[in-house]
Amino acid sequence: MRALRITLCVCILVVLGLGGNAHVRAQSGPLMLIEVNTDTHRLTVYRDGIAIKQYPVALGRPDSPTPIGNWKVINKYKNWGGGFGTRWLGLNVPWGIYGIHGTNRPHSIGWSASAGCIRMRNRDVEELYEMIRVGTPVRIVGDPLKYMRRLKDGDIGTDVWLVQDRLLRLGFYRGPCNGRFSLSTQAALKAFERSQHLPVDGVVSVRDYHALGLIE
Repeated sequence: MRALRITLCVCILVVLGLGGNAHVRAQSGPLMLIEVNTDTHRLTVYRDGIAIKQYPVALGRPDSPTPIGNWKVINKYKNWGGGFGTRWLGLNVPWGIYGIHGTNRPHSIGWSASAGCIRMRNRDVEELYEMIRVGTPVRIVGDPLKYMRRLKDGDIGTDVWLVQDRLLRLGFYRGPCNGRFSLSTQAALKAFERSQHLPVDGVVSVRDYHALGLIE
């Protein structure tokens, strides 16, 4: 089981890597990289391959997990206020609006408590904001099937992308692998369930994960 999960994580980081190397020079200056570990709830900043700062963070709840994959910072804003705190660094995740931001709930840091974004203490995100430029890579690592969500129409996430990719490879799905569980994803899943003599409900359960070969 663990070997399969590690292989899936590596494949996701490669396929959702959006091209290029993990360390990319953001405009000019040193090579910067942000890495978020969803197991330890830690964000680490690398400069030229050397870890220079580490911060505790809050991550997505089990029903709205933080997106595993290789992304990049696409925008930066100050003082959005409210739940976003004093700074925002947006990511190019294709199935929703996700970012690294501050918070008005500092007690949530260290827990899985957000809608999928990466929360930091305001003083920490303000420091990060000054170090990081638009274009900086952000690598989010962890197990995309950690929570084994029952996926259905309307759900989004890396786990949805995994199911779409597997259905595509098996010839049941012909739509885009975009991490959005749409009616076309549901139809492809139902066709797969029929072929495997599974209950046909269009909902990804443990039996579907097994049949798709995503877990052992």
